[in-house]
Amino acid sequence: MSVLFPPALQAGQRVALVSPARKISAAELAPAIATLESWGLEVVLGESIAGDYHQFAGPDDLRRADFQRQLDDPGIRAILCARGGYGTARIVDGLDFTAFRAAPKWVAGFSDVTVLNSHLLALGYASIHGVMPVLFHQEGGELALETLRRALFGEAFQPITAAPHALNRTGTATGVLVGGNLSLLQTITGTASQAGFAGRILFLEDLDEYLYHIDRMLLHLHRSGQLAGLAGLVVGHFSQMRDNAIPFGVTAEEIIDRYARMYDFPVAYGFPVGHEADNLALTVGQTVTLTVDAAEGRLEVL
Repeated sequence: MSVLFPPALQAGQRVALVSPARKISAAELAPAIATLESWGLEVVLGESIAGDYHQFAGPDDLRRADFQRQLDDPGIRAILCARGGYGTARIVDGLDFTAFRAAPKWVAGFSDVTVLNSHLLALGYASIHGVMPVLFHQEGGELALETLRRALFGEAFQPITAAPHALNRTGTATGVLVGGNLSLLQTITGTASQAGFAGRILFLEDLDEYLYHIDRMLLHLHRSGQLAGLAGLVVGHFSQMRDNAIPFGVTAEEIIDRYARMYDFPVAYGFPVGHEADNLALTVGQTVTLTVDAAEGRLEVL
């Protein structure tokens, strides 16, 4: 199945900020709004911004209706998810992509937004895995923000590299990018939001998980056949990992290596993708080449 790309943004167009998961205030987004306006964009705040229902940005129905409104509005040319947290999977089944199919637009975010990245790819559309507005101005995130801007405005994808890693497996592979947050990829297994991995380059990241959770989730992807047939694997940030009083005994990267070694695709660790400041934008659905050699791991569009 070919992947369709929404049109690149142009100055003067309108973009919507929504929160499909955890709550956030307009005040927290003020610096990001100023940045988007400096790019020449008109910012529209969805109803879920400042929504408040326990930890969520309003009840499920409110967040779903807000996202639907932005999907249906032809004047909105991109939907930026303001923050992650938890909750996107609770609303995705109720979304109607009929109007979106008639006039595709960019959807951008990461972490919990992996649900939308994957759901859109399953429908045949590209989206952006990149820094969200609440994190636009974190220290050290300047390049991450610039790569998001480039992706939204259709500028050329710059190769992304990572230093050599002891667990790397050398080789070259070309395929469509799929992936995101490991916890969410496991959560959507067997649902309409699951995008196939076969023949594709999978990227993974996660935050604040117990090490045995990482093993359990990868075991699930392995046993369910999702790792079989991968073209390549890119490993991003596995940040703030936790352990039990009796240690699990290995790092997150060593857990990944255990499963990766059951297959023969190239693997590159240490990529700047995930829950740290250097979270460079990736276009889910873009065809890229992964090269892993003694000098580096490298993702590029050929």
